Amino acid sequence: MATLSSFLIFCLLNTSLLLLCLVSGSYGEFPRYEHPIKEGDSLKFLVVGDWGRRGSSNQILVADQMGKIGEKLDPDFVISAGDNFYDNGLKSVDDPAFKESFMNIYTAPSLQKQWYLVLGNHDYKGDVEAQLSPMLQKLDSRWLCLKSYIVDAEIVDIFFIDTTPFVENVLTEPGAHTYDWRGLASRKDYIPKYLEELKTVLKESDAKWKIVVGHHTLRSAGQHRDTRELVEQLLPILEENSVDLYINGHDHCLQHITSTTKRDGRLEFVTSGGGSKAWNNDIQKDKEGLEFYHDGQGFISVELTPTVTKIDFYDVFGQVMYHFNMEKNNSSIQ
Repeated sequence: MATLSSFLIFCLLNTSLLLLCLVSGSYGEFPRYEHPIKEGDSLKFLVVGDWGRRGSSNQILVADQMGKIGEKLDPDFVISAGDNFYDNGLKSVDDPAFKESFMNIYTAPSLQKQWYLVLGNHDYKGDVEAQLSPMLQKLDSRWLCLKSYIVDAEIVDIFFIDTTPFVENVLTEPGAHTYDWRGLASRKDYIPKYLEELKTVLKESDAKWKIVVGHHTLRSAGQHRDTRELVEQLLPILEENSVDLYINGHDHCLQHITSTTKRDGRLEFVTSGGGSKAWNNDIQKDKEGLEFYHDGQGFISVELTPTVTKIDFYDVFGQVMYHFNMEKNNSSIQ
């Protein structure tokens, strides 16, 4: 886990950004960062996942379109939903893949904003501490990757969570892969403690919107389908604490699933895993709540006001394929 000193180092390094690190507001696994939004404006951000392939598999095309849409949208920041470096994460803080897959790809002026990232299962196959290291922020001031944290953007709290340790077969049946579990106590002890801390920070949040970002699917009609462990252990906590939106990567597609099981309205599930290589999935066409599925590359944009959230889905050519709105009464409008 990143230490308190690591957070302080990050704050000192990050003087060029309008980002305030509120270490005093941290809780256990979830340090809190404040990201001010432009006065009198909505909050806007882009989301991309599963991207780091040194520009191959249409990563460059997606990045170019993100830059063009960014010029029109002027996003406050960018979110990565994990699997930041294929196939096996970073080897070290000096791994050239950081420049070749990130710095040299997302070069558009509109993407020179803060990037908030989570880890994916492929990132765990490398040196996890490298991606978490403040040293990467010295190379590129946009980079902020921690295992878990909260971004307070005034009208929304965004909870970034580490989903890979939840997946049992990654720990019990790694196959030929080697995963970096440094800093992770036994799963039996770690998961309950982690969930209790997540429950606490969600319950304490009084933000108008609550968004949770993780790598693994919660609800999906794609190849990975639902992640059983997250459905059993995480979903009840999101429902009980009025989370509006869960964003993930993992499935290499774009999709939107609506849940009608949330006690006081709808919980929306959005997949943005089309940052580079896509696949022809065996799509579960009869998936309950499936509103949209694109089996290809792309990304999404999110725009929030105190009363409405608008989400657009873009393909590799920058065309809007689908959009939906969420109102603060948690209803969904196509």
